[in-house]
Amino acid sequence: MSMDRDMSQALLEQVNQALQQNTPLRIQGGNSKALLGGPVAGELLDTRSHRGILSYDPTELVLTARAGTPLQDIEAALHEAGQMLPCEPPHLGSAATVGGMVAAGLSGPRRPWAGSVRDYVLGTRVITGHGKLLRFGGEVMKNVAGYDLSRLMAGSFGCLGLLTEVSLKVLPRPRQCLSLCLPMARHQALQALTDWGQQPLPISAACHDGEALYLRLEGGEGSVQSARQRLGGEVLDNRFWSDLREQRLPFFSGPAALWRLSVPSASGELDLPGQQWVDWGGAQRWLKSDAPAQAIHALAASVGGHASGYGAGAEGSAPLPATLLRYHRALKQQLDPQGVFNPGRLYPQL
Repeated sequence: MSMDRDMSQALLEQVNQALQQNTPLRIQGGNSKALLGGPVAGELLDTRSHRGILSYDPTELVLTARAGTPLQDIEAALHEAGQMLPCEPPHLGSAATVGGMVAAGLSGPRRPWAGSVRDYVLGTRVITGHGKLLRFGGEVMKNVAGYDLSRLMAGSFGCLGLLTEVSLKVLPRPRQCLSLCLPMARHQALQALTDWGQQPLPISAACHDGEALYLRLEGGEGSVQSARQRLGGEVLDNRFWSDLREQRLPFFSGPAALWRLSVPSASGELDLPGQQWVDWGGAQRWLKSDAPAQAIHALAASVGGHASGYGAGAEGSAPLPATLLRYHRALKQQLDPQGVFNPGRLYPQL
């Protein structure tokens, strides 16, 4: 823990200098999500020196840490107390930080059953584009007054301000965890998941690789065992889910561009141009494809979803509808009037 230090004053000075000189800043933690979003031309602002767990009370289920704290340190502290971050955020690299986790807003396999990163952010401290260090939200769930700026930081890719501190709600780890593999076709799997969604089964992850349905059951011993007897299939190593979350499975390698499609969970079978992997019980589809970006964005939009690219060949996000862009711009104008924070990372127009 000797690495822990408060560098908020130094970060504040760097932001104020950027504001005076009108220089854009490229905010970066472990840079593990470098493949996401557009390129940012700006002076590097590295958050990693500003780190440390400030408070963690397992009985209160709340942890507060500085933005540059490695995500693995946070998960290790939680693990020791028998707790977890329920949204299973992907690290995508060993240097991932908690600030980057919130800024990227990515969730793992448990997302449809447990909620997103945004759902677990209780409060933040943020350096705004007015050169001030402000506290938003609190460390309790009862924070309902006014607009919740803390949750707005989730998935904002640093374009609204510089996160310096974050308070997160955490939960106990399930008593039992069991993973199953059931060979079946994709359309059968999607139908089965729709049916099971109406029943009290302790499912906490579900994906399909084209050949088989993979399920994770979590909860008390009784409910997990009875679900296993009912569902059948063969038992799978639980590490499968972290390999999926961290994109270490063979599907994610290879030359074709990787796309993530977020679609309504009841979209059923989608005819996508390339290799696909169904995740989140149908709400997230991974696609390896050489099809043009425009075609993939159009396909996702046709079922009421959207696509985003992961890395080379898969260009960022689809253009925002005019109304939405207006809101984004107004918000950016409020929080970062000079446009110094990560310009172009989230959308080219911001």
